[in-house]
Amino acid sequence: MQQVQKENDPFLYFLKRIIHYSLKMLAALMILVIIFGVIDVGWTLYERLKVPPYFILTMGDVLATFGAFMVVLIAIEIFQNIILYLRDDVIHVKIVLATALMAVARKVIILDYSDMHSLYVFATGVVLLATGLVYYLVHKIPEKEQNTH
Repeated sequence: MQQVQKENDPFLYFLKRIIHYSLKMLAALMILVIIFGVIDVGWTLYERLKVPPYFILTMGDVLATFGAFMVVLIAIEIFQNIILYLRDDVIHVKIVLATALMAVARKVIILDYSDMHSLYVFATGVVLLATGLVYYLVHKIPEKEQNTH
């Protein structure tokens, strides 16, 4: 009887509605971030291609462009997280881990290793490996459970 009353609590319902509308607002704002991010990628590419030597990208230009692409892809992943949470009211660990893995991979791609302390590079590698391992395990655990049933 106590459980039924907790589920029908008007205050909790009110708080859930606030969270729900906040998530909708975040989703709308994230769409703006994605659109502006795509415009920024295009503008960055245009700016890099219009300087002499024309239509030639240096390695630094390519890395900067990759970094800009990755930021947009991470924003899309975060948007997907928001949409899934709105639909299911559950945080999907796989998608959150995939987003984290992509963010760490972006960091690895755009690092300027000539200016980095070796301990920082090592720590970044450890974070990348740990995130990748957890992602792998989260994917493998459901497969093992399905094979045992």
